Amino acid sequence: MAFFGMDCGPRKKKERELERTLRANDREYNLSFRYATNAIKTSKYNVFTFLPLNLFEQFQRIANAYFLILLLLQLLPAISSLSWFTTVVPLVLVLSVTAAKDAMDDINRHRSDNQVNNRKVTVLIGGELRSEKWMNVQVGDIIKLENNQFVTADLLLLSSSEPLNLVYIETAELDGETNLKVKQALTVTGDLGDDIHSLAAFSGKVCCEPPNNRLDRFTGTLTNAGQKYSLDNHRVLLRGCTLRNTDWCFGLVLFGGPETKLMKNCGKTTFKRTSVDRLMNILVLCIFGFLAGMCTILAFGNGIWEQRWGLDFTVFLPREDGVNAPFSAFLTFWSYVIILNTVVPISLYVSMEVIRLGNSFYIDWDRKMYHTQSDTPAEARTTTLNEELGQIKYIFSDKTGTLTQNIMTFNKCSINGKTYGDVIDYTGQRLEINEYTETVDWSFNHLADQSFSFHDHSLVEAVKLDSPEVHSFFRLLSLCHTVMAEEKREGELLYQAQSPDEGALVTAARNFGFVFRSRTPESVTIVEMGKQRTYDLLAILDFNNVRKRMSVIVRSPEGKLYLYCKGADTIIYERLHPSCNKLMDLTTEHLNEYAGEGLRTLVLAHKELGEEYFNEWQQRHHEASTTLEDREEKLDLLYEEIERDLVLLGATAIEDKLQDGVPQTIEQLARADIKIWVLTGDKQETAENIGYSCNMLREEMDGIFSISANNPEDVRKELRNALSTMKPDAEEEENIFMPSTTLGGKSKVVHDEEVTGEYGLVINGHSLAYALESSMELLFLRAACLCRTVICCRVTPLQKAQVVELVKKYKQAVTLAIGDGANDVSMIKAAHIGVGISGQEGMQAVLSSDYSFAQFRFLERLLLVHGRWSYLRMCKFLRYFFYKNFTFTFVHFWYAFFCGFSAQTVYDEWFITLYNLVYTALPVLGMSLFDQDVNDIWSFQHPKLYIPGQLNQYFSKTAFFKCALHSVYSSLVLFFIPYLAVCDTVRNDGKDIADYQSFALLTQTCLVVTVCIQLGLDMTYWTAVNQLFVWGSLAMYFIVTFAMYSTGMYLAAPASFAFIGTARNSLNQPNVWLTIVLTSILCVLPVVAYRFLLIQLCPTINDKVMFHVRQTKAVPPTPKRRARIRLTSSRRSGYAFSHAQGYGDLVTSNRFLRRPAITPSNAFTPLGRITGFSPMGRSAGYSPTEHAQNSKSKCVQATSLQKYTDF
Repeated sequence: MAFFGMDCGPRKKKERELERTLRANDREYNLSFRYATNAIKTSKYNVFTFLPLNLFEQFQRIANAYFLILLLLQLLPAISSLSWFTTVVPLVLVLSVTAAKDAMDDINRHRSDNQVNNRKVTVLIGGELRSEKWMNVQVGDIIKLENNQFVTADLLLLSSSEPLNLVYIETAELDGETNLKVKQALTVTGDLGDDIHSLAAFSGKVCCEPPNNRLDRFTGTLTNAGQKYSLDNHRVLLRGCTLRNTDWCFGLVLFGGPETKLMKNCGKTTFKRTSVDRLMNILVLCIFGFLAGMCTILAFGNGIWEQRWGLDFTVFLPREDGVNAPFSAFLTFWSYVIILNTVVPISLYVSMEVIRLGNSFYIDWDRKMYHTQSDTPAEARTTTLNEELGQIKYIFSDKTGTLTQNIMTFNKCSINGKTYGDVIDYTGQRLEINEYTETVDWSFNHLADQSFSFHDHSLVEAVKLDSPEVHSFFRLLSLCHTVMAEEKREGELLYQAQSPDEGALVTAARNFGFVFRSRTPESVTIVEMGKQRTYDLLAILDFNNVRKRMSVIVRSPEGKLYLYCKGADTIIYERLHPSCNKLMDLTTEHLNEYAGEGLRTLVLAHKELGEEYFNEWQQRHHEASTTLEDREEKLDLLYEEIERDLVLLGATAIEDKLQDGVPQTIEQLARADIKIWVLTGDKQETAENIGYSCNMLREEMDGIFSISANNPEDVRKELRNALSTMKPDAEEEENIFMPSTTLGGKSKVVHDEEVTGEYGLVINGHSLAYALESSMELLFLRAACLCRTVICCRVTPLQKAQVVELVKKYKQAVTLAIGDGANDVSMIKAAHIGVGISGQEGMQAVLSSDYSFAQFRFLERLLLVHGRWSYLRMCKFLRYFFYKNFTFTFVHFWYAFFCGFSAQTVYDEWFITLYNLVYTALPVLGMSLFDQDVNDIWSFQHPKLYIPGQLNQYFSKTAFFKCALHSVYSSLVLFFIPYLAVCDTVRNDGKDIADYQSFALLTQTCLVVTVCIQLGLDMTYWTAVNQLFVWGSLAMYFIVTFAMYSTGMYLAAPASFAFIGTARNSLNQPNVWLTIVLTSILCVLPVVAYRFLLIQLCPTINDKVMFHVRQTKAVPPTPKRRARIRLTSSRRSGYAFSHAQGYGDLVTSNRFLRRPAITPSNAFTPLGRITGFSPMGRSAGYSPTEHAQNSKSKCVQATSLQKYTDF
């Protein structure tokens, strides 16, 4: 959210603000309250603080502090038997790489801060308008915004260029919705207009709520000229919105910078670590304890040895003055701390960062996650969380822009018992519609939206044949709505609809020859098949959530009265004339078919009214609408009366377009035992419809619980009922926690409960607020976790983060949040992994995310392929790395019992230095970057391969201790077999081979060969690079060994290369090579036997799939084509249920229209005539703000005719 400054920087604490008081145009008065300015600071460092602060942060990591202490110990000659450079070089490397990475991140934050803070805005200062930077704007300033500008801060709207002081704003950056919202200024401030002198003289005083995170609520008062006026959310423009279709407006700054509502919802930026990192911290502490234990044992051994046998060696090893047996033991303890430090080599952390960086590049380079239409590749914005992608258990997803495209398309319809929209071949078989299917040619219609796509030519033919039922059907769609139209140039129509559904229906009527062209409060003008007709608009019987239908009463040019009605099928069917029963049965069959395809349906009906009856009804309607008592009830009764005995026309089917592959992706993730929760700010009905479309909710579920109570007692009751239904024998809350696995304190992890059957849970924002209270959160969590699908509706951005935090707090599971708008930023930051969708709603989620891509369907590949591989590779790396280093180190421990506990190293000092940096570095990196158990196609075929990662089966405390035991065994073999082999052995020429240098060379050679063989056993996917790294490392060992043990190196530096001639004298003996072979076989033989028995007796899912791959000769299966999932839901009329409260009153109020439409003319050409009309061009379907689809950013043309929707 750095784009809008949504990363909160640190601020000085001040007293809690209970109420905000400010005066317009009075900076001196407002500064006395020390309100925050509009400047944003998200960076952590500056030039002077970077080095000390960054080093301080890095040395807070246990491993870095440990190696620093180790370096200091190595500088003491009395206890160090290793050179200081063996530690300082890798330590400086790690610190430098991390510091460079942190510096780049902070430089990007500085750039983002400067970009936002240095934006220009017009501010009224000293009686004149000045261009100022955003950072200089203060509370109480009056600023001027112009069309398509971002709102600078939270503003009280004062005046605007639109009639009635209205402004239109786009909140896509806030909530991902592209529908425009309307705000209105108070009349007393609206009269100020754009008169600079009047605005400069304005000295109103505002008292309002303190800064908070409620986007949908604002309370305050404005006092001006002795009068007090109430302020609410309709008068406020929030930072993050964009001014649209409004020439200018003036606003008073209420909250600036970190105190804006947008910032209050941003959530805290936390340092994210993977579960592997957290486990590593625990293991490192255990290793430190184990290291201290080994050093203590060896120190005691040294003390005992010095006491008993040390005096025998003082003749040629004299002690220094003051050094007795206890002090020698003390020095030996620290000496062994240095020697045995390789149990936690610093190269481990260097290698982990390299592996994570490499796996991040795989994500960036993956062409299968590249979105061609928007030219957007996948991006790993962090390199530290890759393996966490292989352990996700819960996904929290936004709806609009994430699962859906926020585009409605008119797909099918049923007219007079006949269904249209399918493509039928000559045999009568239905064909699948794809991008190659021929579409209807709209060239005969100048006013058609050429981007509207429809494939069934028979419907156009029916229109052209003047079918009365078809004409009535589309006439209803062109008349029964509250859409606003603007025609800036002849034939170029722009619709602004209350909802995308309504816009799609009017656009469909427009293309089929019934073009809604303009309206006044008293009339609607349409073009019917090339002929302009104006209908008198006599009444609008508006939609609401109880009526679930909308009607208009119009008078045709011929003088006939008609009532046109559209609504939910169950509602309309109750009001049909008995003569429509047969047609109703046919239409119901079509509705069931449409619902099965996940389409949103609507039923259309009409009737002709008698003049005398309507006049009498209109009189009663007028009386009811002007009464002061029970007005709504009386109007509802009148509506019920006139909406009777309707004649059925048909039904429409609209697709709320999901992003490509969403149902298939959700199905695959569910098969991988990943639970998906949808957290959306949309209405409950809308979210439920999408749940059915995505196949998350299904009719065959055992139960779908709807939690919609408005008080805590009822919410608790509904949740308990849901829990008892799913699990009648549910345990009490005190028994649901997992047994504590750590010392001290009760575990706060709730164990997973099993349930038979599939359930869904839908909860609205009001109920969720109570459910998230501390007294009820566990009950909500238990009920939700037993469900296959959870949908939270009407939730605020902060509630999204609270839901994520709740799961993180009580479930031992990894969470992922995915969204595309600024309202998703808080949950993206709260989750273990945050994924941003880079779509048409802006880049705010992307800027705060850890990973980003263009389509929800790419999440499947990110988790099931990249995530699983990354986790598998990291776990294999850690197991192998600990094995090879524990084995390396434990040999020192056994050798101590044969060298008088003198802290002498068993290996050559150069071998110790190069073991992790040269001899074993590349093979393990090759395995960690290229290894895979099965390829990506098999991973998709078997999603259950993902489950072991969720259960931490690849690397855990148990796996670590198994690795340690394996290392103990290997170290015993590696020490005692060579020791016994050379103890009483001579060369072929009779010379002695049982010297320290020969034994050291034999032991370290056996070690290198053994760990390479062990790596070969661990690797399941050999590449040319892996072959090169393994064989090349072995070759490098022998080349370097012969080079360093040569006479030339000894002559160059006798003190550093003391093993002169050892390699050529030892490695030319057959018994030495026989010892190497025997030792290696004995080391790996138990591993081979154990794995063989494990696969035979208790195979894992990986073993089964890999066996299946080998059975098919490793030929990958043909990837399944993404077929549309056929739904079986009987749920219908999603459009009617999700429609918001209408604004028919505004349409007929004569208050909402400013400029008359261009005088219409006939826009139809004779049939068959080719025209040269070049349409404005929208993507197929209706997009309410005329955004070009798949476009990163595009401004909307200014209009004055807009819808009225509350925000």
